[in-house]
Amino acid sequence: MTRSRPDRPGAQEWVPDDARVEALTEASHACRGCELWADATQVVFSTGPEDAGLALVGEQPGDREDREGEPFVGPAGRVLADALEAAGLDAGGVYLTNAVKHFRHVERGKRRLHKTPDVAHVRACLPWLEAELSVVRPRVVVALGATAARAVLGRPVRVGEVRGTLLDDAEGVRPEAAVVVTTHPSSLLRLRDRADRDAAFDALVADLRVAGAAV
Repeated sequence: MTRSRPDRPGAQEWVPDDARVEALTEASHACRGCELWADATQVVFSTGPEDAGLALVGEQPGDREDREGEPFVGPAGRVLADALEAAGLDAGGVYLTNAVKHFRHVERGKRRLHKTPDVAHVRACLPWLEAELSVVRPRVVVALGATAARAVLGRPVRVGEVRGTLLDDAEGVRPEAAVVVTTHPSSLLRLRDRADRDAAFDALVADLRVAGAAV
């Protein structure tokens, strides 16, 4: 059996039993389930209604989210909001969270650059995701990107192979819910060609429509 590193004991010690989302959010500020808390400004938990039929799970907070304490408030969040609107979904009616609750980054001068969480970080933070989704009980979970898909499904997947498909027999963090895997909106920000960005945006919207239709 793989042993946890001393600085990655996992979040289960800090997750209260049978707590609502508000109590989970408050408890998450004390979490030392992995070492990422030490370099982050603060924990970033979730936003959205506790009875949402649709939950969106991203990878981790970005620089803006880390500073403001809310998920999806930076550039990727604006892309996601536009995509939800184009898909005919009310952004205020979905539950937004991340697989990893602290911002993993490297410093380059005054800039803090995103660094993808390790699998160990995803595993350490999984008790939070399990707890919050057990409260919200969404009918559909959208995994935004490969890291989120691993957390939600409990296994690695290639986004391009499964995206836009309604996985209604998925095991993982919320087996009662159907799962749709799609790209993370931040990937669109890295596309320089306008035509490529437009095509990627349309594909994201199409995937969100699949999820919305299943709710």
